[in-house]
Amino acid sequence: MTPAELQQRVMLLSQQAFGRPFDHQATFNARLKTTGGRYFTHSHHLEFNPKMAALPEFDGIIKHELVHYHLHLQHQGYRHRDRDFKQLLAAVGGARYAPKLAVTTAPKPKRLWRYQCCNGHVLTRQRRIQVDKYRCGQCHGTLRLLGEVPNS
Repeated sequence: MTPAELQQRVMLLSQQAFGRPFDHQATFNARLKTTGGRYFTHSHHLEFNPKMAALPEFDGIIKHELVHYHLHLQHQGYRHRDRDFKQLLAAVGGARYAPKLAVTTAPKPKRLWRYQCCNGHVLTRQRRIQVDKYRCGQCHGTLRLLGEVPNS
């Protein structure tokens, strides 16, 4: 869905579900991770998560943000906890919560670093340290980086 198609979709749903025009800007924001969308009270613009645009529940997400929009412009309770918000959201069939997205990235494998002091003590750490700045915790000897431990 392009930004122009999003703008048209929001304007259409606003007219159909609320009988009121949407006179502001609706955009995609790729930085949104778990939320479906945002309503800005100072500018009245709407932002949507582009990952949610392909989901069948996207119209419910748009209606949810439009409930914030129209109630705020009418000086009624536009927050999630307000009775006006809950009633209008139920009346138009908007989504109460954004759907969970499937995790697409695999977790990064942990890197382990092995160090040895001058007396033979071996240290294994997850974070790399500066060997010229730090010393062995047991004998205060100088440290030497042995290398990265292979992941198993």
